[in-house]
Amino acid sequence: MSDDHEGVPELLAAWALGALQPADEKAVPLHLAGCESCAAEAERLRETVRLLDGPPGPPDPAVPGDGADGVVAAALRARPALPPVAAHAAPYAAAVGALTALLREVDGPGPWGTPVVHDWDVRDTVGHLIAADEELARLLGVRTHVPPSRIAPGTRWQEAWETRTADVIAYERTRSPAQTVAAWSAQSAGLLATPEAREPELAAHATRLMGVRLPVADHFLGRAFETWIHTDDIGRALGLRVPAPPDAHLGRMVRLAVRMLGQALGPAAPPVLFAVTGAGDDSRWVLGSEDEPVRGELALRAVDFCLLVGGRHTPASVPRGIVGDEDAVRNVLARAADLAWL
Repeated sequence: MSDDHEGVPELLAAWALGALQPADEKAVPLHLAGCESCAAEAERLRETVRLLDGPPGPPDPAVPGDGADGVVAAALRARPALPPVAAHAAPYAAAVGALTALLREVDGPGPWGTPVVHDWDVRDTVGHLIAADEELARLLGVRTHVPPSRIAPGTRWQEAWETRTADVIAYERTRSPAQTVAAWSAQSAGLLATPEAREPELAAHATRLMGVRLPVADHFLGRAFETWIHTDDIGRALGLRVPAPPDAHLGRMVRLAVRMLGQALGPAAPPVLFAVTGAGDDSRWVLGSEDEPVRGELALRAVDFCLLVGGRHTPASVPRGIVGDEDAVRNVLARAADLAWL
């Protein structure tokens, strides 16, 4: 398929249903990222599909399909069973679905320009997520649409992170919100279509992203975490409630964050018994030195711990329970807050 309008309209319904042929799986999302009219029509068709609740029934020969809705009906009847993502990518898939649903509630110039976080509005925040997902996308061979990077090799990851976010947001501000959302949707769909999202063995290999060497599976989890945090940011800005991730997904995020926190504290920190509640089952870890008795105990709810690590709580504001050495516990809270990069 060429990168113009030829052949695109009849493929939009198949895109909305996830029923594209392999040859079109990359070309159509890339076209939508750059074409406002096709992106708007694709979103309309996806909303139509969403409203079709239940399995597709047999076609009615007395009602022939006509136009786009006829293509929807045909695609419903012909759609293949899509392979699910593996467990490690399920939190990212769920977070993408939650943000997609939330963005359907944004309409008109006012809400898109609503201040969200930092100096970003709603559309800027989606642009930031394009930049944030880009590094993993490139690593896994997902083509991206944004301009070439101007970051020099060897640049510290924090500086590269901030520069790339600024560049992508500036680029997206020259386009419509629909184009920005289509670009983010195409890139996130591309990530979820990679073999690494569906095969745990491929996702087990480690790579360094954002200054941290982790298995690809954990980088998918990191993308889920950030997508949820910024979805919550947008929801709060618009006065719309965003539920927390399912317990199973939240528990995975907590365990990854605790591993990172343990590394940040190091083996010489005063030992603290750390309890996290509210992610399906209560979990406990001893953080810090293994050669001393526990000096203090810290209890946090899972959502609050994630918001602390995500930079949305401070060590002073996060709801917590403390027993014992308050200095040792405050050290844990401060290190957890230092993990934030969002």
